[in-house]
Amino acid sequence: MKIREMVKTFKPYKVIEGNYRIWLDKNENPFDLPDEIKDEIFEKLRKTPFNRYPHITSMPLREKIAEFYGLSPRNVAVGNGSDELLDYLIKIFEGDYIITTPPTFGMYYFYAKLEGIPIVEVPLNEQFLINGEEIAKKAKKASIIFITSPNNPTGNSQPREEILKVLDSGAPVVIDEAYAEFSKENCVDLLDEYNNLLILRTFSKAFGLAGIRLGYLLADTEIIDALYRIKPPFGVNSLSMIAAMVMLDHYNVIEERVKYIVRERERLYKKFKEYAYPSDANFLLMRLNAYEFLLERGIVVRKLEGRLQGHIRVTVGRKEENEELIKALEEFLDVANI
Repeated sequence: MKIREMVKTFKPYKVIEGNYRIWLDKNENPFDLPDEIKDEIFEKLRKTPFNRYPHITSMPLREKIAEFYGLSPRNVAVGNGSDELLDYLIKIFEGDYIITTPPTFGMYYFYAKLEGIPIVEVPLNEQFLINGEEIAKKAKKASIIFITSPNNPTGNSQPREEILKVLDSGAPVVIDEAYAEFSKENCVDLLDEYNNLLILRTFSKAFGLAGIRLGYLLADTEIIDALYRIKPPFGVNSLSMIAAMVMLDHYNVIEERVKYIVRERERLYKKFKEYAYPSDANFLLMRLNAYEFLLERGIVVRKLEGRLQGHIRVTVGRKEENEELIKALEEFLDVANI
């Protein structure tokens, strides 16, 4: 038995273990589903035969998502988290390299490395904004371009005029909108105009369904068809599909919780405006090297590296969790004499 050398170069996942009180490190929704919605899901599950495979291409959920956006089901693909869909997207397009805009979501690099495809970086500027013209110059030989908006881990949305410059290059452009529900901006309306536009969304953030691992893609029918030609059958389980479909019927609950999270986000931002960056997502990037300090007080946040070394990314939690965070950060600022 011989494991490929390339596989050995991947770092094992870092698991944070311990009896911590507050978890603000994964950009999860701080609210579980209401009991009455869980009961509705459970009732549908009772009527679901577990001995049968789910639909071969997840069509019931694709139809539900398509109805939600006013699209055709042929414009929708679903996967076990948007991460799985990233893997297939990197496989289906031809080109010499992938373009990313660091600092950004790390899974683009993971799947590119797994496929052995080089990455060309066009870094964000000091305000964490893309340079659409610079990306477009490099787009001719690119297989696919990834732009995250709102960006993770910086939290800001990318200007539409810059995104349009990239789309006009004709190269496949993935706009990763995992946090779009917390923002006032998105690119869904551009789908009719650009057949090279692919929009990634997820049920893990605003919908509060991180535990069911479900993401989806909105794109031209040719792209969706190509993806399902290489995607294994029965890819999304019946339980996840039912939970997602029920939540789409209760989008008013999502909207109320998004409003709550945005209010709390703005409260935290105003409190630490001197150290925090503006955000359109459900987290804040802070110029504070407070990871270990918070951990010692039972609060887990995300420690950042590279260009953002010395920064932390803080998920917006429930009000009482945010109060604990505020107290701890105020103590940190006092002790560090910042």
